[in-house]
Amino acid sequence: MLIAFGAIFALVMMLLALAFRPAGTGPTWAAGEKLWIIGLGLVFPALILLCLLAYGLWIGERLVPRSGAEVMRIEAEARKWSWRFSYDHDARRSTENVLHIPAGRPVDIAITTADVIHSFWVPRLAGKLDAIPGHVNVLRIEADAPGTYAGVSAEFSGRGYDNHRFSVIAHEAEDWQRFLEGEQ
Repeated sequence: MLIAFGAIFALVMMLLALAFRPAGTGPTWAAGEKLWIIGLGLVFPALILLCLLAYGLWIGERLVPRSGAEVMRIEAEARKWSWRFSYDHDARRSTENVLHIPAGRPVDIAITTADVIHSFWVPRLAGKLDAIPGHVNVLRIEADAPGTYAGVSAEFSGRGYDNHRFSVIAHEAEDWQRFLEGEQ
């Protein structure tokens, strides 16, 4: 990325230098100058931005959970410095700092906090959403494959916030059923 940005920066600086040169000095390219300005000044940036837009849409589409699948709801409550995850609206069925979800199925996480503002962020599964006292925010996540994903509270919430971490374990169907039955 540094090399690509360096090349683009050099190109822009070269075009800027050409634009500010005194009249009548240096080569006169006439038609070639138009090619540089239109080709590299307009078309090149538009092409790069179009590629970035297409890439962003492709990545964004992958993050959107499939519709039509049964959505499960899990409650997440933040507090200094832990997360409590409750399953099936049952406070007795809960885990600390480890969120269990089924792989390949969308899950709505109802996020709140018991004290100050925190944030729920699992970079490989979804965007960041704040946990606000007295308010419930809902974030839909879905893990494509079974595995363990790192989560973090990325909101400054006092001393020690940088160690406010949790894990998300996405289970295959059989393991998920055993987890729900309390066998794990």
